[in-house]
Amino acid sequence: MNFRLIVILFSLPALAQAQVNKYANAFLDIGIGAHSLGMSNAVTASLEDVTCGYWNPAGLPYMQRDIQISFMHNEHFAGIVKYDYGGIAVKFNEKSAGAFTFIRSGVDDIPNTLELVDANGNVDYDRVKSFSAADYAFMLTYARTIPKVKGLSYGGTLKIIYRHIGEFGSGWGFGFDFGLRYKLKTWTFAAAIHDATSTITNFSYNTEKFRLVFTATGNEVISSSTEIAVPKLVLATSKHFNLPKKFRILSEIDIAMTTDGRRNVLIPAGPVSFDPSAGIEFEYNDLVFIRAGVGRFQFIKDPEGGKNFTALPTIGLGFKYWGISVDYTLANFGNSIVGMSHVFSLRVDFNKKKKDVSAETEP
Repeated sequence: MNFRLIVILFSLPALAQAQVNKYANAFLDIGIGAHSLGMSNAVTASLEDVTCGYWNPAGLPYMQRDIQISFMHNEHFAGIVKYDYGGIAVKFNEKSAGAFTFIRSGVDDIPNTLELVDANGNVDYDRVKSFSAADYAFMLTYARTIPKVKGLSYGGTLKIIYRHIGEFGSGWGFGFDFGLRYKLKTWTFAAAIHDATSTITNFSYNTEKFRLVFTATGNEVISSSTEIAVPKLVLATSKHFNLPKKFRILSEIDIAMTTDGRRNVLIPAGPVSFDPSAGIEFEYNDLVFIRAGVGRFQFIKDPEGGKNFTALPTIGLGFKYWGISVDYTLANFGNSIVGMSHVFSLRVDFNKKKKDVSAETEP
């Protein structure tokens, strides 16, 4: 049986009952935008673009242009997993903005070998069909500033999750993110709550497609399950440093606090684990950007029973001209060379066409 098919089929029993799962919707933990990934995802306070719908909706009203469109393609594990993102954001006025975000993470062209052998025991390759296993996220965001408090903004994102595993099963989930942001001169402070109300995903399975395999291997045959992703709080602070000759430096530190159990992070405490990350960006004249970051701090056990401290660095470049931004990042999303990925993203900024008032006033 194909290796990828085995992994997918035997992951189904883990969802047999409603449960809080620290790996629920794990595809949303990867991040979007080569800009953000280049700073090791330490962008909750500093971002002011279309990707705020994912990271922190409160930064959305500070977009530099009226409309922004962004795309990203990424591949993991030697190209097996495809990760795609697309988003659009619109400023409604000087105080408010909205965005739509789409994310897909999936494995395509998986051979289904369950029917490779026919009823007479003969191998028939014509019976092998391919399918895809993918997770989708659809996000709707609204954010606005608070006029009575200069520099303060808030926003919310409605998340719709959909998982499809060929003809074996599918599921829907709903969640909500909320963010706050406060700008004070060159400092910015922010807080973002992901899955604020817990994201609950309900799955249903076409058991007839894998009943024989599960029965033969002694696994429980299930028809439905529920997965729960509990809230995660991210606290962040960033600061800009203006330098001579149009140079500028941006630095940020984020601390993600999870409540779904003890994790292998820098501070794996209970009931709350703390996972920090840091990023820095060197900018010249809003034209050229060099970024670096470090995060995913862990203690990994070695064969002798000891622990080794590890961290995953990132590095990235960016170029912006005439409203077009192209960003690149080299990042490691795992603890081995298999996790190395080249990430590219594109963003296009433009303003709404202004209404010609003078033409309307002519006789």
